[in-house]
Amino acid sequence: MTRNIHYQGEAGAFSHLACTKFFPNSTPQPCNSFAAAFAAVRNNPDDLAMIPVDNSVAGRVSDIYHLLPEGGLSIIGEHYLPIHHNLWGVPGAKLSDIKTARSHHMALGQVRKRLAGWDIKPKADTDTAGAARRVSERGDKSVASVSSALAGEIYGLGLLAENIEDAEHNTTRFLVLAAKNGVMPEARSDVVTSFVFRVRSVPSALYKALGGFASNGINITKLESYMIGGSFSAAQFYVDVEAHPEDAGMKFAMEELKFFSEEISMLGTYPADAMRRSANSQSR
Repeated sequence: MTRNIHYQGEAGAFSHLACTKFFPNSTPQPCNSFAAAFAAVRNNPDDLAMIPVDNSVAGRVSDIYHLLPEGGLSIIGEHYLPIHHNLWGVPGAKLSDIKTARSHHMALGQVRKRLAGWDIKPKADTDTAGAARRVSERGDKSVASVSSALAGEIYGLGLLAENIEDAEHNTTRFLVLAAKNGVMPEARSDVVTSFVFRVRSVPSALYKALGGFASNGINITKLESYMIGGSFSAAQFYVDVEAHPEDAGMKFAMEELKFFSEEISMLGTYPADAMRRSANSQSR
């Protein structure tokens, strides 16, 4: 049976490209929002979702950190996708014809210097693939899109310039989401555990809550805070650690975290992507 994998955006989006790369035997299904992708998996427990959470240039995808603890899904994998932006125009257009480039605002931020060097004005659009579709439909030789190779192919555009990202390390981290109670990998060193927590309102609570990870040799690779419930004083924290819940050190760290926290929600334990392991080895 072919498995559906849901992503946010139109056909040709980088999330679509990630689906085809990492799950080539699945059927990508576009959704008009991240919330819709979550809902699709909740309603179809055999399906998956491919969701971007961070980009090495543009930073975090903020909407996801609110959806993850409330979305009713588990993280079962992570994948790092190098992002290569291309400049696409209608067939017959030349680079010298282009006055405006349309794309998602995060993508435009990743090619800002290159566009400025060509004196091309950036124009924010809903997403990278949607921009490519609209450029194709309008047929204006002065307007281009900043989109993936897949988008240019789907919408029949002409390649004006490839790999125009300002930073060579431009990479997006995607999470693979499934229905709750997915299979947890066996305890080993190359796994990631993700969770969210809210500390108690006592002095130094965050410092004390995280102290158990340091004392037990647990590497925290990501710590993000964001406001919840419309309050400026109540913060929730998203955490990635390189450890398995069954590791002895992780158990001790979580016990200390629980003592100083009002609420903890486990989001998933999953194999670490090979790029994460490579980056760690290079930093040592």
